[in-house]
Amino acid sequence: MLTLPHRLRVCLFIFLTLFAATALAADKHASKPGKTPAWTPAKPEALQRWQEMRFGMFIHWGPVSIKGTEIGWSRGGQVPVGEYDNLYKQFNPAKFDADHWVAIAKAAGMKYIVLTTKHHDGFCLWDTKLTDYNIMHTPFHRDVVKELAAACKKQGIAFGTYYSVTDWYNPDWPVTSPAGRVKREKSDLDAYEKYLQGQITELVKNYGPLITIWNDVPAMYGGQRGAATINMVRKLQPDILINNRTGGGGDYDTPEQHIGGFQMGRPWESCMTICHQWAWKPNDEMKTLKQCVQTLVYCAGGDGNLLLNVGPMPNGEIEVRQVERLKEMGAWMKKYGETIYATRGGPYMPTKSMASTRKGKTIYVHIFAWEKDGLTLAPVPAKVVKSWAVTGGEAKVVQTDAGIEINVPKTARQPIDTIIALELDKPALDIAPLAGTGEQPPAKVKKTVPKKK
Repeated sequence: MLTLPHRLRVCLFIFLTLFAATALAADKHASKPGKTPAWTPAKPEALQRWQEMRFGMFIHWGPVSIKGTEIGWSRGGQVPVGEYDNLYKQFNPAKFDADHWVAIAKAAGMKYIVLTTKHHDGFCLWDTKLTDYNIMHTPFHRDVVKELAAACKKQGIAFGTYYSVTDWYNPDWPVTSPAGRVKREKSDLDAYEKYLQGQITELVKNYGPLITIWNDVPAMYGGQRGAATINMVRKLQPDILINNRTGGGGDYDTPEQHIGGFQMGRPWESCMTICHQWAWKPNDEMKTLKQCVQTLVYCAGGDGNLLLNVGPMPNGEIEVRQVERLKEMGAWMKKYGETIYATRGGPYMPTKSMASTRKGKTIYVHIFAWEKDGLTLAPVPAKVVKSWAVTGGEAKVVQTDAGIEINVPKTARQPIDTIIALELDKPALDIAPLAGTGEQPPAKVKKTVPKKK
């Protein structure tokens, strides 16, 4: 087992060289001309609006929270299929309060929420007319998606829906649990495509407008069906975003359980857990405030978003300790959110010691570790006309032909992130990506948190 410092490295410092296998599978067919119909890209202004949000809440929840095991993946593994599929008959989250969930996200500084409306286990959290395996047939008998969508609208938070392309419960899907390793004797992908498109249509029409449809694990769905589904969704809501896990195409990449690499040519969003497991697990190890904040900064510095996951308990509440961690992040964002929201990554590419964001004529240098008395950045083709320490105290900035030297007294250095603003005489976005301190990201090492697959 890796030590805690190594976990910190894994969570904060590993940068993307290859995207998650499921994300690659989603785009593989779409990259081959003639294999799939063209899919309609998102409107640039819709992508920009989403990128400016930078920070969202992912929510993995369902009857499986009763067992405290992983959603979908524990079906047929830790929990026998028969038992798993009947958990909904006990599911009565009486303390669920959509307004409170949204208030927690707002307090964290999050700008959007994505809920697992249907995971690989096939259970639906809304009043779908296409299957009885849904929230309305539980003792709770309330439409969770409807209530959360309404709360988001009321509180000014964008709402999106996670919808798993894979469905191990539906008899028309070719494989079933455990983990999709069991092939069904009979299946019907054409029928399943109608089911999937019908359910996504319900979500868009009845609970929209949505910021995104967040699909997952297209597996056998294929590029043609995936591209056709994207086009269908785009007709229903032209300004919606769709991730790259539909089966063919997609508007943004989705590195999972690690921070994406510096990438300004295509939008991306890292999805990561606040603890280890996606669904609620008793006494699951939770990330420190430093890990959470630096993860967010690294994402913004690489020009990506962060979708940070919480797993509510079976009674409908989000754990108090998770709420407190999110509020701590919100307090940090309230002070320094200007260096994250509506910024672009760079121009300095992230390293182990720092990341940078930019807006207008200003570069925000986020410093996590210091070497000796200061930090030296690569030179920029612009003049620094003003500089200051956003996090307080004094900062000495000296610009020469060799680079930009930043010195901050130890008393003014912050344990999580010391932020220095550099105001230039030209737009910061005009500067091409730079190698930062010249320090390379660390070598890739084994992850301590398993991916959702």
